[in-house]
Amino acid sequence: MGYRRIFFVALAVALLGGVNAPAQLYIEHEIRIPWLAAAPAGLDALLVYANLPGKHPLVVLTHGSARNPEDHRLVSSWQQLPQALWFARRGWIVLVVVRRGYGTSGGDPDSNHGGHCRQADYQQAGEYSANDMRVAIDFARTLPQVDATRVLAVGVSTGGLATVALTADPPPGLVAAINFSGGRGSKGDHDVCNANDLVHAYRAFGKHSRTPMLWLYAQNDKYFWPELAQTFDAAFRSQGGEDQFVLTPAVGADGHTLFRHIDAWSAIVDDFLKRQNLVPLAELLPEVKAPNVTPPTGLTEEGLQAFDNYLLLGPHKAFAASAHSFGMSVANIAVDDARRNALGSCNKTAEKGEKCVVVSIDNTQVTR
Repeated sequence: MGYRRIFFVALAVALLGGVNAPAQLYIEHEIRIPWLAAAPAGLDALLVYANLPGKHPLVVLTHGSARNPEDHRLVSSWQQLPQALWFARRGWIVLVVVRRGYGTSGGDPDSNHGGHCRQADYQQAGEYSANDMRVAIDFARTLPQVDATRVLAVGVSTGGLATVALTADPPPGLVAAINFSGGRGSKGDHDVCNANDLVHAYRAFGKHSRTPMLWLYAQNDKYFWPELAQTFDAAFRSQGGEDQFVLTPAVGADGHTLFRHIDAWSAIVDDFLKRQNLVPLAELLPEVKAPNVTPPTGLTEEGLQAFDNYLLLGPHKAFAASAHSFGMSVANIAVDDARRNALGSCNKTAEKGEKCVVVSIDNTQVTR
């Protein structure tokens, strides 16, 4: 079925109520969702959860789209592993879905549906993308550990627009949704093609959406900047849409990467979920710890920290090092991509004459 990782961590005594608390499993399992519209490959997806007894609420999480269509083939379900683990620690079953035409998922990408630039139909594109989330939710209903009466949809960028569209025609069990930096049509920094039609799409979705939503945008988002994002929000609300709009402080060089900065939104999302009575566990499960793998020799303190982070992130991945430099690449479609990208990252900071070599692939040491 796909790449599978299992992590053992000790549960807190307070959580399970005994000094002999058993070990707990975090399971990360790459799967394929069969769908005729995504034939023959189906949809690439990743299941992440803590293997607790009983049924647990579901999160379906989906990605954004690079401005360069050639980069759409690089999307991997493992790219959202850290965020999936954030939800898993809170007792959610997480299904990360790669939409049609991205990465190794089959079918036509949403960029082929909804016109182009001046003839853009962002409403149609959003509805097309929402169908992928709907199919993922239908698939998850068949899983024995999923409580299909409590479903949360979460989307980033074009996935955020898809999430808003999904709430306008909600599947059974959808109780809340989160839009991270949602939108479509960014051609460059502070440049959206046919922004008026994008506003129209949000207005149209607001006519039918009554699912409680949280919308998160960063102050320095260069794709959908604050004034534009607030226009989306006003259009959505003008037709009865229900959302809590939050403009976070600036993060990174471009706030459109907000979803990657978990510390910037963790407390906000926790508060939203509490208000919706969506708190599966009274206490957080422990963080996943890096496996006990010997790091490459000669790494600086910064390099050792980077290697620990590398060990926790998803395949396919590689770590490269030289005498004074390092580089890594994670969540690639293929091992060769991981190796090439890690070497490129290391070479950018290596001193003149130094040679970078790959020292680890998918957490396995490579002999120099």
